[in-house]
Amino acid sequence: MSRREQMERDIPKGKLNMDSFRRSTRLFRYMSPANRWLFALGTLFLAISAGSSVLFPKFLGDMLDGIFVYDKNGIQTAPNLETLYTVARWFVLLFAVQAVFSFGRMVIYVKVTEGMTFGLRKDLFNSVIGQDMAFHHSHNRGDLLSRFSADIAQIQDTFTTNLAMFIRQILIMVAGLIMIFKTSTDLALLMLGSFPIIVIVALFFGRFIRKISRQVQDFTASNNVIAEEALSGIVNVKAFSNESFESNRYTANSAQLMKESIWRGYWRGAFSSFIILCLFGSIVWLIYRGLGMVHAGEMGVGELVNFMLLTGFVGGSIGGMAEQFVQIQKTLGSVERVLDLIDSPTEFTADNSNKPAPDFGQVLRLENLQFAYPSRPDNPVFHGELNLDIRPGETLALVGPSGGGKSTISQLLYRFYSPQKGSIRLGETSIQDLDLNAYRSHMALVPQDVVLFGGSIRDNIRYGKPEASDEEIEEAAKKAYAHDFIGSFAECYETRVGDRGVLLSGGQKQRVALARAIIRNPDFLILDEATSALDAESEEWVQKALIELMKGRTALVIAHRLSTIRHADRIAVIRHGKLLELGTHAELMSIPDGLYKNMVEKQIEPADWIA
Repeated sequence: MSRREQMERDIPKGKLNMDSFRRSTRLFRYMSPANRWLFALGTLFLAISAGSSVLFPKFLGDMLDGIFVYDKNGIQTAPNLETLYTVARWFVLLFAVQAVFSFGRMVIYVKVTEGMTFGLRKDLFNSVIGQDMAFHHSHNRGDLLSRFSADIAQIQDTFTTNLAMFIRQILIMVAGLIMIFKTSTDLALLMLGSFPIIVIVALFFGRFIRKISRQVQDFTASNNVIAEEALSGIVNVKAFSNESFESNRYTANSAQLMKESIWRGYWRGAFSSFIILCLFGSIVWLIYRGLGMVHAGEMGVGELVNFMLLTGFVGGSIGGMAEQFVQIQKTLGSVERVLDLIDSPTEFTADNSNKPAPDFGQVLRLENLQFAYPSRPDNPVFHGELNLDIRPGETLALVGPSGGGKSTISQLLYRFYSPQKGSIRLGETSIQDLDLNAYRSHMALVPQDVVLFGGSIRDNIRYGKPEASDEEIEEAAKKAYAHDFIGSFAECYETRVGDRGVLLSGGQKQRVALARAIIRNPDFLILDEATSALDAESEEWVQKALIELMKGRTALVIAHRLSTIRHADRIAVIRHGKLLELGTHAELMSIPDGLYKNMVEKQIEPADWIA
């Protein structure tokens, strides 16, 4: 089962009620006025195409009546060539109408739908990318991506194909029934007495078959998962000598898959037998009754053929409507999920141009912070006791054990989250009252786990300043001590970094990230354990770049290694969400039995402390 089939299969159906239909009409707002008129024109083309298709059985019946001509004594005479020529001309016109209007309908629907889904995609992306970090941490990334792929594709397919087919089936069914009664009321009543019952039973039977097929697909998917896990983790399989374990696991699942597949085969065979015995049996019975009417002179051969073809058209339209109806139900669910995301307020919703601009020439003050992550409300990081000042132009280092709150401070300063109590103020203004875009535009973050985008090195550096020139990019790379290793690549700055920067080493990625921060020229810099994962040689290069980067700006350094805080103006010791010690290296070393002094004397790295 392909990834696309898996995503489509997992799309739940929406509720069929007036509210869901009313909400779905919002999609038409994504059509321009011109496209709405085009959509109406396409629907008219669809009606003409559907109506003309019902004429096919009539023209075929007329042609047969032109061939099988009988006199009043029941003796066959020569074919009526004039009738044949007339019907042939009508056939040519019919096929031309079908071709032109079907093509026009498809082109119009595709044009209108692509314009609509363009707007949907744009608004969906803007809404998702504008959500706060609490949203992104609480939503599964795969689920969000499926909104862009499976749900948008479902809406797209419905407006280009499923909706048109559903309307077409309704028109064919209505027009077909009218023409059936016009052809022979007696046969029409016989057909309506048996055919719909068979179709309804077939629909329920088909639903049962689809349920069993879904179970088989589940076992197939789990079989593939077992194989994928075993092959991707082959080193562990070999290391733990678990070949037999994996083989037994795969064999057991395959045996269940075989059992379910055979069971499905029995029911599919029964379904085929039902179709042959009942559906085709009823058709043969109608033909038998119709031939009797032909023999009695109550209808012609052409009329009988016309009737039977129309019956097939109506039956096919009823069966096709069921499948299209399921797809429309799925689309209603997709529309609800997409619009729910689009309607979600972003972190920029409350911002406006009247908010004051940030001034990082003032003290950044954290006062009585109380904070717990939304996913862990019962496990607060800060208890209302954290107070800390970050002076303009200084380098402040944060040290302490893992889980103490160091990285949380950086996330609060960046306004990824907001404290439940207390405040963070820039001068006399709460950072919550500042324009968010303007506030963050003065900041830069260099994290421990650097994420590069899958473009070139030049693109990744330019991400810090999209309008930067090539000269500015190279100058930033030189300051980050990245220019030399970039020049060693055959394509230099055009070198592709691969997914998440996988083609570069850890030290190289870190220096590209530093160049990205340098070109931004921030007033406030946050370094979140930027060298903790580097080897000694890479750390030396990165440290040189960090010293260059921190010159003349306020910097918050979250330290993992002592070498990172060597040049800090002040050092804050954070533990259990509390500020335990604060001062310069010399001041902290003068505290008897101080934690920082104990750490330095025993050469214990801050992250190795026992919380």
